[in-house]
Amino acid sequence: MTVTTDRQDERLHHRAGLSGAVTDVVERARGGDLGVIPVVVGLVVIWTVLQVLNPIFLSSANLVNLTLESAAVGIIALGVVCVLLVGQIDLSVGSVSGLSGAVLAVLFVSEGLPVWLAIAASVLLGAVIGWLYGQLFNRFGVPSFVITLAGLLGFLGLQLYVLGAKGSINLPFDSGLVNFAQLDFVPAWLSYTFAVVAAVWLFAGGFLHARQRRRAGLSARSVTALAVRSAALLAVLAFVVWYLGQTRGVGWMFVFFVGLVLIMHYLLSRTKWGRAVYAVGGNVEAARRAGINVRAVYTSVFVLCSAFAAVGGILAAARLAAANQSSGGGDVNLNAIAAAVIGGTSLFGGRGTAFGALLGVIVIQSISSGLTLLNLDSSIRFVVTGVVLLLAVVVDSVSRRSRTSHGRA
Repeated sequence: MTVTTDRQDERLHHRAGLSGAVTDVVERARGGDLGVIPVVVGLVVIWTVLQVLNPIFLSSANLVNLTLESAAVGIIALGVVCVLLVGQIDLSVGSVSGLSGAVLAVLFVSEGLPVWLAIAASVLLGAVIGWLYGQLFNRFGVPSFVITLAGLLGFLGLQLYVLGAKGSINLPFDSGLVNFAQLDFVPAWLSYTFAVVAAVWLFAGGFLHARQRRRAGLSARSVTALAVRSAALLAVLAFVVWYLGQTRGVGWMFVFFVGLVLIMHYLLSRTKWGRAVYAVGGNVEAARRAGINVRAVYTSVFVLCSAFAAVGGILAAARLAAANQSSGGGDVNLNAIAAAVIGGTSLFGGRGTAFGALLGVIVIQSISSGLTLLNLDSSIRFVVTGVVLLLAVVVDSVSRRSRTSHGRA
């Protein structure tokens, strides 16, 4: 990987501006680093087909619902991304999310605790579960597949026990948590402000990164290219805000999801911990010899994964205004894992981004929403989702092989 990067830097050292940025993307794609290109292309194709089949699909009302339905599973998928980056897997995220929703409902409704305390206890429970996974993996060498498969079964049983004989607990419709998940939308002026802040943040981050690369004697994007990129992002976000505002606007729950994605993107791309995660996923032995605390990295990603699963479970319960025996069941587990993989996170570890969870869950939810509008049986949705997942893994395998051969060249 280092050899490939060095050679690319040598070839691109003299390039700048828009043409250089385009050439950079082409060179990386030839080297097997496709980034988010496959998922974006796939999303465009899916949206085009579904819109042709049903003109309601891309309506403002349906897209607002799509964003809200994406948030809970997307947050769970964000945790799965963290685990996949180190080459491991968590099969229990669905059960952990269901258990967390059940604990929230019992503490908030049955025990009468303040909602914030019930939320904190549920998220803490998820983090403790992740810590337990980390200890079993690090101390006893039990494969993560086996650990989390046991967790899937065990926490499903614990969820049923917590809910008791009723099997379902309704959350008050007038509670702030339910309003947050169902009725709270960002004011239009604040939505546009978020769009401007995002564009400025992208330009500032790119400018500082480019300056660091120039000081190191490496190629970097010009100020013009950075400005054009930020202006394009601003235009896209402004259009999205305007279009969604034709009905209800941008939901706070979706903004919360995007905020978590941005935080994780920063942690993974700009911090020492993030570099350690990618290093462990790329080559665990090399990371260990480089002085990285591999055990701590494994524990941290398991904790994050289970904590995000708990947050997703809480939001799913709030969205439904209830926690029941089916919470976290069905296709929640598979959709969260599929979203991470479809979003470009490699099953082999060491490659992927936090934005993969956002893109992947939009693909998953788009398929579900589009086929529901077409009144097709859920069996069709499972088949289509499975095909898309298989294609994503094939692309990942081919690009991985291409990077290996490119690095040896």
